[in-house]
Amino acid sequence: MTKTTLPREASGVYTIAPTPFTDDGAVDETSLDRLIDFYAEIGANGTTILGQLGEAPKLDQDEALGIVRRVVKRAQFPVVVGVSAPGFASMRSVSSAAMDAGAAGVMVAPPPSLRTDDQIVNYYANTVEAIGADVPFVIQDYPLTFSVQMAPAVIRRIVADHPSCVMLKHEDWPGLEKITALRGFEADGSMPHISILCGNGGLFLDFETERGADGAMTGYCFPELLVDVVRLTAAGDRDAAHDLFDAHLPLIRYEQQPGVGLAVRKYVLARRGILASAAQRRPSTALSDRARAEVDYLLARTARYDGRAQLG
Repeated sequence: MTKTTLPREASGVYTIAPTPFTDDGAVDETSLDRLIDFYAEIGANGTTILGQLGEAPKLDQDEALGIVRRVVKRAQFPVVVGVSAPGFASMRSVSSAAMDAGAAGVMVAPPPSLRTDDQIVNYYANTVEAIGADVPFVIQDYPLTFSVQMAPAVIRRIVADHPSCVMLKHEDWPGLEKITALRGFEADGSMPHISILCGNGGLFLDFETERGADGAMTGYCFPELLVDVVRLTAAGDRDAAHDLFDAHLPLIRYEQQPGVGLAVRKYVLARRGILASAAQRRPSTALSDRARAEVDYLLARTARYDGRAQLG
């Protein structure tokens, strides 16, 4: 199957899709179909599966590739597949299968062992050698999770060396100056253009788009908010973008808590009727009754300003 591959000009919102499970831990294909259809309905430009919050390490390879094939077949937009792995053999096989299925590209996070600039640059050179120079890839820059610090000059080296590096998933924190630095490299001609989509649950999206980011690649439980913020910013309606963002900020912040963020996201998506269950695969952290009550309170407050958060 052949679909359009991911370009360096990609923009908008690429949702990070959670992997739906039944209460007994099986992959819930019906909820997965409903989730992909929902993303299309709200105007998402693409989706990323098997990412950090897709619980990919809890899937065996057959399950993972089954999800890839199912999503790519159903989606009417580009699908990026997370292929980060401890070794290049697994990365190569999953990348090859994903691209054969029709994926638009792959996403690769650096292993925590990388410490120097040269180590990071060499790692991505080895990545390109492993997956093939014809496979578009996304750098996942998430130092809070992976403990790897990528300076803007390091990203510039990778982008300049590898035309197949088409996107940065920007999740540094604080990271606004990094976006400005990278766009500055483009302006002075020292780096080719690259798509920059931002993560961190959308926590800083309001200003990231103003700094030159092309949109979001994240999985907030109301992704239509991300779509609207990106759209309003592109239209030059700054106050409307910030007003809408501010209405959701308390819930965005709550969802961004390390360790329980995915539980919050799945709980809300289940309450919205998109997922049949909020289940995660073990090991996992469940929400307490008190935490669920706090999320319900935040939903009610958000709904005062954005009716889409009114869940009954």
